[in-house]
Amino acid sequence: MSEALVHVIDDDEAVRVSLAFLLEMADLPARTYGSAQAFLEVVPELQSGCIVTDVRMPGMSGLDLVNRLKLLGVSLPVIVITGHADVPLAVEAMRAGVADFLEKPFDDTALVASIRGALDLQVKAVRQATEREGFERMLATLSGREREVLHGVLAGKLNKTIAFELGISPRTVEVYRANVMSKTGAHSLSELVRIAMLAGF
Repeated sequence: MSEALVHVIDDDEAVRVSLAFLLEMADLPARTYGSAQAFLEVVPELQSGCIVTDVRMPGMSGLDLVNRLKLLGVSLPVIVITGHADVPLAVEAMRAGVADFLEKPFDDTALVASIRGALDLQVKAVRQATEREGFERMLATLSGREREVLHGVLAGKLNKTIAFELGISPRTVEVYRANVMSKTGAHSLSELVRIAMLAGF
């Protein structure tokens, strides 16, 4: 189940069939579930995609599902569908971290646009996580002194200031700084700052 599926959760079969057809026409592969519990059974297999859930369902509500997914560490974006009376619930879901909510009756193009936006955000998040892991590995190769020099560089200090604070020569700071640039693969100061920030340095 590595494909970016749209997981549609609604206790109304007619709604499930309608949404599955709409998504198929939009070239968005979908899988439907009649309840939040049925969806939770496939959670261990989830890798990518987007979740579209009705907010009011018997058993476990869409909001309960959102909170359960957070506890399980599932980071797939969630779009909540809500009736007019359920808008406060949808707002609560937004506070819990859902990507979007749509009020019934919603425009088909609005739902498709919301799903595409959520999928794009997820692709970016996965790319950033991979990038961050790579940067963390790079920074882990720095020696203690190189890390100290990097801290000084990130604080905007001049080489001579860093040298004075560390009790070494400005020329030695330059060498350490060059090592840091080389080990991180940074080609400019701005790129080095970005790498350090992404890696949480």
